[in-house]
Amino acid sequence: MLKFTEDHEWLRIEGDVATVGITEHAAEQLGDLVFVELPEVGARLDQGGEAATVESVKAASDVYCPLAGEIIEVNQAIADDPSLVNSDPTGEGWFFKIKLDDASSADELMTEPAYKAMIG
Repeated sequence: MLKFTEDHEWLRIEGDVATVGITEHAAEQLGDLVFVELPEVGARLDQGGEAATVESVKAASDVYCPLAGEIIEVNQAIADDPSLVNSDPTGEGWFFKIKLDDASSADELMTEPAYKAMIG
């Protein structure tokens, strides 16, 4: 199940684990990324809390935690090569995996058609 936030994050939810990244729209708006700071594995984040930071040639921006939970994995590949986020934002460019406190809370997030309508 794929869900989206108004802050341009996507979540791929499998059971009680969500893989999180930024949308293609966000990656395009930011431009070429030059730096990604990821959260610590084991960190507990609240919904809406700052989870990561990205810097592009244009600006720095925060990536927010879409749902509360514990970080269980981060994508070191994008810290080493931030351009992966630009080239494949919803695939190889994922940011982190989070074990959700309440997977049903994802129901409150946007579907892909609703997100596309918002950015449309």
